[in-house]
Amino acid sequence: MTDIEQREAARQFVNKWRGKGNEDEDGRSYWIDLLQNVLGMENVTDRVDFEKKVYVDGNKKRIDAYIPETRVIIEQKSLGKALDQKIHNSGDIDLTPYEQAKRYNDNLSFDERARWIITCNFAQIWIYDMNQANSKKFEPLKIELPDLQTKFPLLDFLVKKDVKQLSREMEISIKAGDIVGLLYDAFVKQYGIPEIAPKNESDDEKKKREHKLRSLNALCVRLVFCLYAEDAGIFGRRNMFHDYMEHYSVRESRRALIELFKVLDTPVPERDEYLEEDLAEFPYVNGGLFADESIEIPQFNEEIRTLLLKNASENFNWSDISPTIFGAVFESTLNPETRRAGGMHYTSIENIHKVIDPLFLDDLKGELSDIEKIQVKNTRNRKLHQFQDKLSSLQFLDPAAGSGNFLTETYLSLRRLENQIIRDLTGGQMVFGEVIDPIKVSITQFHGIEINDFAVTVAKTALWIAESQMMKETESIIVQQLEFLPLTTNANIVEENALRIDWKDVVPAERLNYLMGNPPFVGYSLQSKSQKNDILSVYLDDNGNTYKTAGKIDYVAGWYFKAAQLMQNTNIKASFVSTNSITQGEQVSAIWKPLYERFNIHIDFGWRTFVWDSEANDKAHVHVVIVGFSSAPSDHKKWIFEKENRREVQNINPYLLDAPDVFVESRSTPLCDVPEMIYGNKPTDGGFLFLSPDERQEAIKKEPWIEKYIHQIYGATEYINNKKRYCLWLVGASPADIAKSKFITSRVQEVRNFRLNSSKAATQKSADTPTLFQEVRQPDTEYIIVPRHSSQVRRYIPFGFVSPEIIVNDAVQIIPNASLYEFGVLTSNVHMSWVRAVCGRIKSDYRYSKDIVYNNFPWPNSTDEQKKEISQTAQLILDARNLFPDSSLSDLYNPLYMPPELRKAHTSNDIAVMKAYGFSTKMSEADCVSELMKMYQQLTCGEA
Repeated sequence: MTDIEQREAARQFVNKWRGKGNEDEDGRSYWIDLLQNVLGMENVTDRVDFEKKVYVDGNKKRIDAYIPETRVIIEQKSLGKALDQKIHNSGDIDLTPYEQAKRYNDNLSFDERARWIITCNFAQIWIYDMNQANSKKFEPLKIELPDLQTKFPLLDFLVKKDVKQLSREMEISIKAGDIVGLLYDAFVKQYGIPEIAPKNESDDEKKKREHKLRSLNALCVRLVFCLYAEDAGIFGRRNMFHDYMEHYSVRESRRALIELFKVLDTPVPERDEYLEEDLAEFPYVNGGLFADESIEIPQFNEEIRTLLLKNASENFNWSDISPTIFGAVFESTLNPETRRAGGMHYTSIENIHKVIDPLFLDDLKGELSDIEKIQVKNTRNRKLHQFQDKLSSLQFLDPAAGSGNFLTETYLSLRRLENQIIRDLTGGQMVFGEVIDPIKVSITQFHGIEINDFAVTVAKTALWIAESQMMKETESIIVQQLEFLPLTTNANIVEENALRIDWKDVVPAERLNYLMGNPPFVGYSLQSKSQKNDILSVYLDDNGNTYKTAGKIDYVAGWYFKAAQLMQNTNIKASFVSTNSITQGEQVSAIWKPLYERFNIHIDFGWRTFVWDSEANDKAHVHVVIVGFSSAPSDHKKWIFEKENRREVQNINPYLLDAPDVFVESRSTPLCDVPEMIYGNKPTDGGFLFLSPDERQEAIKKEPWIEKYIHQIYGATEYINNKKRYCLWLVGASPADIAKSKFITSRVQEVRNFRLNSSKAATQKSADTPTLFQEVRQPDTEYIIVPRHSSQVRRYIPFGFVSPEIIVNDAVQIIPNASLYEFGVLTSNVHMSWVRAVCGRIKSDYRYSKDIVYNNFPWPNSTDEQKKEISQTAQLILDARNLFPDSSLSDLYNPLYMPPELRKAHTSNDIAVMKAYGFSTKMSEADCVSELMKMYQQLTCGEA
């Protein structure tokens, strides 16, 4: 299901189950409905064990529902039953629904034990992540039924095996970001600085403001480190920072903080031997975090002291934050640019794993699993040591590091593997004797490039926090305490413009293993002058000349080019998240052709278009792809991922299709012998030649005789949604007719003024003919109309026939002199597959281009009989539409409302067209596009 369909299904589910639900009568129906219709699970009754037997104290009990694949127990209660209240159970004990489910769970075999427990009363769904069951703050995630329409993704774990953890860390990290935001706002007032630069700011004023902002950011980073360090035990005992600051009044707080920062940056042997005891007990931190003495620290007030001691310390535990998420939350909260943009944007851990798992992590996990299966202990241990050495040798670079979330999550993933190695080597036994640090994986293996100075600091801090957390995990394995402070490691993150520096200066190519990240999402039309120059300076041919197409490619393309350049003659592999536009339309050839021709790259895996959700409260929905690529020869399996499924393929081309490496480039005339497609009429009139229905009625009421000059007009919106709109169509009109109409004269005069005031020479010239559209291409016979933009929700773009009396503007394209045969082929699933593969997109909606889509489309060599059959099935489509004269094409082609008659007609047409191509009706869309790409390759073979 698409996101839109899933949201609609969730809405219908909410409406259906609101205010009702009996445990015995409705429980099974409720969960079948949710799993099947909202979450897309197939064969629910075969995959869910309703009333599963379990024996408790020798007595047979029944679990309401159990999902073996994802190891989920569901305990269902009737509407109105409180999920946190105890209910009398057999054995004469009172248990909450969760305790009842856990009782069942404890009596299952080890392999059946639940990863998740759900309790539900129809109006509420409470989710318990059993991986967090031993946490001090083990609490359920609660979803209210009315919220399901937006929160249904939180239930993905019901149908997906790979959901690692729900939102405990996420919620804590977001709350931490909120706390930091409050501190930030309070300090801003004390610094007395505006977040937006005042107009007419002098150079001195600018320097002063920027220094205060840098000081504010640095102060917040230091405070967060102190708050985390006291909760995580890094400082030696809990509440150490809190207790120190609490001793001082509001007036004394500034001085106390300055003294503390100085002590944290001073090695113990170099400290004043008469230092006060409350300061002397703090350890030496190192790492440069507290080194800069030039930062300004303002006076505290009561608000800041309360926020720091109560909100941030007493009422919050920082030790459980996710450094991956929090680093980005922190940077988004405090970076003035992102603050002003409104809302935070940072990447979910699940989405990060879509990048790093197929790039390297899946292989590493597989390698460790194979080693663990070795039966001979000495051989297994030797291999484990070798594998640990391999992990500690890997080098990673994120050339768009931001707050370091990709680097942090990668570090955590490698350390988890290393901890598994340590666990295997120790056999779970306590390590006695001298404490020898078994950790080899280091944050020094992680490199980044980031243009924002504050983000660099946040990224380093996030990695330190990650290092601390993983060291605690190692300590629990060896049952020994390791020393975290003073910091002896540092992430190699540099503050630079990634498109202007040589990446080899950050990490030598011969040492680097993997490139990864999430470069900036900036379309070519939205780039600043400096960003445009960045791209032009990167996209150079062998002679050092800029590629002609470099001015019309997305900003992210610069990272692909530099990555391809860096990986020459190496085994470096890369994986980047990008807006899906780089695999669609004209950009494919402009971006990828130089990389294939100059650097001989190949795509190793790809995630086709999906929504890249941030974990922010105000989510930013971006439609993206993930591309994994390299240049070294590889016999590794190639994978295409789509909607949580993956399939092995022979080749992945730049459209992320299992098809030949072709580049569908702009073409001015059709590749095959078919009627030409042209643009609709271009008005360039300032809107003065257009009329609403009310304006048309009013004009005709005053001057009835001008009705012959007012025509209905179609753009894409009007055509698809059956909206009435009109225009003045004065082609062939006599000057005398125009002159005697006050209405027409006034409108024409407005058009002339509008065009004269334009900065474009062509528009100014068209002021000489203000009665006409700037470009006139209206046919005098029936024509096929092709909307330039159409929703991706529709299986078929609703093409159609229009009479010449209806005018079209340039929001559509048209095919004059076309027959039912051309209409049938174009509205078929074969052509729609081609559209989805090569057209440009706005978000995920289709942007149909005649020069890319239509002119390059490989048509079938149909026989006369096949053309006749396709014409007949095409007419069936038009007839089916006519059965519903009150319905717009938007209604008819909405997958939720599409009439059976219309669906049947399209199916017949699809079969007829596929037969003309010689395609099997069992062929998948991917196979269909692959064959079309081969046809295109043959048709263009030999072209320059």
